Amino acid sequence: MTDLTRLTAAATAERIASGEVSAVQVAEAHLARIDAVDEKVHAFLHVDREGALAQARAVDAKRAAGEELGPLAGVPLALKDIFTTVGVPTTVGSKILEGWIPPYDATLTRRLKEAGVVILGKTNMDEFAMGSSTENSAYGPTGNPWDLTRIPGGSGGGSSAALASFQAPLAIGTDTGGSIRQPAAVTGTVGVKPTYGAVSRYGMVAFSSSLDQGGPCARTVLDTALLHEVIAGHDPLDSTSIDAPVPPVVAAARAGDVKGMRIGVVKEFAGEGYQAGVMQRFTESVELLRELGAEIVEVSCPSFEYALAAYYLIAPSECSSNLARFDGLRYGLRAGDDGTRSAEEVTALTREAGFGPEVKRRVILGTYALSSGYYDAYYGSAQKVRTLITQDFQRAFGDVDVLVSPTTPTTAFPIGERADDPMAMYLADLCTIPSNLAGNAAMSLPCGLAPEDGLPVGLQIIAPAMADDRLYRVGAAVEAAFTARWGHPLLEEAPTL
Repeated sequence: MTDLTRLTAAATAERIASGEVSAVQVAEAHLARIDAVDEKVHAFLHVDREGALAQARAVDAKRAAGEELGPLAGVPLALKDIFTTVGVPTTVGSKILEGWIPPYDATLTRRLKEAGVVILGKTNMDEFAMGSSTENSAYGPTGNPWDLTRIPGGSGGGSSAALASFQAPLAIGTDTGGSIRQPAAVTGTVGVKPTYGAVSRYGMVAFSSSLDQGGPCARTVLDTALLHEVIAGHDPLDSTSIDAPVPPVVAAARAGDVKGMRIGVVKEFAGEGYQAGVMQRFTESVELLRELGAEIVEVSCPSFEYALAAYYLIAPSECSSNLARFDGLRYGLRAGDDGTRSAEEVTALTREAGFGPEVKRRVILGTYALSSGYYDAYYGSAQKVRTLITQDFQRAFGDVDVLVSPTTPTTAFPIGERADDPMAMYLADLCTIPSNLAGNAAMSLPCGLAPEDGLPVGLQIIAPAMADDRLYRVGAAVEAAFTARWGHPLLEEAPTL
């Protein structure tokens, strides 16, 4: 039998639907793969073996009874440990929620279950999604399957590593400043940040509420589109959810044609700080788009220069507010409660013990930015810059259909290399942050290996809000052309674990 862990999600679903294999067989194959390699990769924080097999058995029983099932029924998935899941720990990569079992499912979790997707477990992540490397997890770093001494991206490095090591064909990430796209870029996988509000945030533990967005991750553009269609859609439980039809992402992924499209190259996403091999692969990608029939246009978005600074005022400000709920009194860790201390003392001791250095850094920064006398100078000014960035996008999309850029300035860096340099770490999200500030849609997909180190490079595609289908149309065309040129998917070049 073909190695079931090497199949795409679409191919897996077809085999299950035809009766060639059962959902239980597929789940067992992936659980065996996790047993074989995850001790080295550390993609998972919790493997829900019994739950996954129970979900797979339910899919097989429904199919045997003749029930109509969704297109991904029986396909396994790795879920970022930021979505609440009944009966399964949700820690957000933090000691402050160690062992917490949620009493309800996030809307995204519920939709996955209703679609028959088999959730294998919860993946590792930077604590509260604050980071670009998954080194900030309270439970230790995850390794990049291409080179286990390097980072798999962040904050969703566990999800991207699970895909690249063939432990799951589908995964879910969240993207606040690039935490879906950046891990996809450095692991040679596909990741999409949908339009803000297109995927419900209900039950997703909040970091920065005006920026956070859940989204699909997979090894192919079509698989990502199939998952996107499952998780997207209006949710009355989320006040920021968009009440509009889901764009035709699967049809766009199956079409994959860029003829006649105008594609903009952002002038500001170049210059110092970019690895030579990354720019080489990006330039080749732009030329490929031209060969496929697209018109290439240089676009200037001058306000993007200030995106990083604006983001690192807005996101910490919102996180300082959101994380105030972790006080040691209602749920999660409680430290120092020996009956002699006040509630304030217990809260302080709990946060000292439960939060890691990066979370503390951002809470302090955000609280300062929101404090009396500084609000207008810092947070208020950052929001004005956010408006300028949004206007830059609007002008650009008045002239082109999509924008393209490198996803990250460099390939995956060694674990520990930037641990003592927060600014160097923050620069990893240089190209991804503008889309979060504006709320539009963006994708990263593989465009080759950097010649200097043989590690994956990502191409970023950015589309207007609620034009997510354009990402898949362009992404599928690029993927097909590169696969034909290479003779195989990029991940086939990854070292065998």
